[in-house]
Amino acid sequence: MTGPSNPLRLACLDAEAPPLFSLWTPENGRQGYEPGVAEVLGAELGRPIEWVRVPWVDMIPAVQRGDADAVLCGQGITAERQAQVDFTRPYAIFHEGVLVRRGSGIHAPEDLVGRKVAAIENSTNMALAQTFTGAEPIAFGAGSDDVYADMLAALLAGEVDAVVDDDVVFVPLGATHPDYELAFTVQTGNRWGIAVAKDRPDTLAEIDGALGRLIESGRLRKVWEEWLPTLDYPFAGD
Repeated sequence: MTGPSNPLRLACLDAEAPPLFSLWTPENGRQGYEPGVAEVLGAELGRPIEWVRVPWVDMIPAVQRGDADAVLCGQGITAERQAQVDFTRPYAIFHEGVLVRRGSGIHAPEDLVGRKVAAIENSTNMALAQTFTGAEPIAFGAGSDDVYADMLAALLAGEVDAVVDDDVVFVPLGATHPDYELAFTVQTGNRWGIAVAKDRPDTLAEIDGALGRLIESGRLRKVWEEWLPTLDYPFAGD
């Protein structure tokens, strides 16, 4: 049962991946585009947001168990995930980037031949990594509380040669970090949605309807422009 006083429990990864999201703190909670989406979504529904912080591999299981109402955290809409959960309409569309150590000489897919390329297991990023001819995809995620930090640490240590993730985090990181640079981007147009357990169609309809109203009213666009000003808003024609 839902209602104005019931919190909307959203599963997420507790990690530092600006401008997408930040580590939770008692003072500021979570900051970034996805927390901003959650804030206006909760306001539209008249429900406070409660973050359920879990490892990446436990986000969908948390929803399936009923420990959270939905996942609002980096869930590209894939056939594999759609077999496990249902998705709302997208709240973001992102492309993908390949991050390397600064000065590595990697600038294109052909430079990855014989190289180890990290990505989160069973993700759209891993699907892209597997298309790079001659590269060795390395899956991250199992048993990790912060898979994003683990991949960056492996890159810095030379355990992998490149990391595939979404342009929303890698474009700003590659432009400003002393140790990393963006090798190239791939225009994949991954649609990200809010994931809900298959046995909760009413919850899916409630969240999807609210998201539709946020897009129609322009409120989602304001959140996008606040946090992602260098990326084109993908729903301008909606």
